[in-house]
Amino acid sequence: MSVLASNGSPASPAGRAALHRGAVLGHPIGHSKSPALHRAAYRLLGLDYGYTAIDVEQDGIGALVESVRSDGDWYGLSVTMPLKNAVIDSLDALSETAAVLGSVNTVVTERSGAAAGTLTGHNTDVAGIVNALKHAGVGAAPKAAILGGGGTAVSAVAALAALGAPGVDVYVRDVAKAASTADVAEAVSLPCRLVPFDGAAAALGGYDVVITTLPPRAADPLAEALPEGSCEGRFLLDVAYDPWPSAIAAAWSARGGSIVPGIEMLLYQAVEQVKLFTPEGTFAPAGTEADVINVMCDAIGLARR
Repeated sequence: MSVLASNGSPASPAGRAALHRGAVLGHPIGHSKSPALHRAAYRLLGLDYGYTAIDVEQDGIGALVESVRSDGDWYGLSVTMPLKNAVIDSLDALSETAAVLGSVNTVVTERSGAAAGTLTGHNTDVAGIVNALKHAGVGAAPKAAILGGGGTAVSAVAALAALGAPGVDVYVRDVAKAASTADVAEAVSLPCRLVPFDGAAAALGGYDVVITTLPPRAADPLAEALPEGSCEGRFLLDVAYDPWPSAIAAAWSARGGSIVPGIEMLLYQAVEQVKLFTPEGTFAPAGTEADVINVMCDAIGLARR
């Protein structure tokens, strides 16, 4: 396990460690823009919060979480792939959404009182996807498809349910391994079909929204197979934001489609994380949600909204 240096200055004055600690966990993690996002928000809010990136694999997550529990100076953790499922066994409680999805991207530490040291898992990926799609102009009840059936796919299923989608087709390479994704769809009352990945390229132009939850470069073969003109008026959200543009995003745009970059999902899920990490669960009185969004946009080069 290693702590990686990240771009952006720390939230605390130079030369002094922050009073409270936070981090994003994952593997690999060197590309993460989460430190820049969170540090910008905590500077605005006047919180003495540090935030780093920690490279940890699944076999090391339990020990790391136990150190967070025992140290007493951590406010929380952001969790990315491949740890969103693996971290659950090390936690004390789950939010309702995280429990339904079986996927955690946020861990909040209780720092005072009888519950001090309690670790609760949350999922802000759902809100991240919903708000990224809404910001891009996706309307209600979209006809939708998801590429991939892993940890982020369940959040995409719940997000589409929140948008009122009439159903979802989930394209996977192994239908048997994606049964848990179908279970989540049933739990959120979203009709779901698990569809073999072969032939996805020819079908994707028939959806209003396609969300690819595949790892970086895994969707590249689809890019070459998308029919000309098939994406006009359609939206693609690629949750992988490095490298960018991805091959499938570039091909989708070239065929007339609209792109929702994964960095937009990262922004909006981080906004919800920051809110959970604040002592009172609110941005007031130091700022508004719009203020927080805008300084976070500044930190990663997105346009203010």
